[in-house]
Amino acid sequence: MPTLRLTQDTAADELLSRDPLALLLGMLFDQQFPMERAFAGPRLLADRMGVDTLSAADLADADPEQVTAWFQGPPAVHRYPGSMAARTQALCRLLVERYDGRAEALWADVPDGATLLERVGQLPGFGTQKAKIFVALLGKQYGVTPPGWREAAGDYGQEGSRRSVADITGPESLAEVRASKQEAKRAAKAAVTS
Repeated sequence: MPTLRLTQDTAADELLSRDPLALLLGMLFDQQFPMERAFAGPRLLADRMGVDTLSAADLADADPEQVTAWFQGPPAVHRYPGSMAARTQALCRLLVERYDGRAEALWADVPDGATLLERVGQLPGFGTQKAKIFVALLGKQYGVTPPGWREAAGDYGQEGSRRSVADITGPESLAEVRASKQEAKRAAKAAVTS
């Protein structure tokens, strides 16, 4: 089992380390929300559900109003609790339909990185960039390294990079990733204004 330190919260990181669905949902929640809060969201959700491990089948089958209530808190699991609750249910339904409700089945039998990227990219809420970051996270920290995974992850798969959550291993690397993201935003803004 990997030991992830993405949230700087022991209980949240422990769940991410042992529960592939929690890790997948943390990546889903990492949108217009601070990274560490996004990845702590699955722990908050599990606590509200009264479970130790999240179940795609249980989330897929739950009453949508109940799921929204779990997301609303306080504190909210995500900045947009209603839409993220719906997206979570859609993702869990897809896992039930295609992967027997097991998040790890997404990557268990992939022949190569391109196939992994394609599968992740088919998930609700996962665009191209998010899919590449998740492939990098799986490869760098979760031990999922099919041939070509670094190429499939693009720049996020580079050894020693500090571009995304895939590179966070503690407080120091979290600060480095944050600085890298801020610099990228500044560069993008400068390119638009020039």
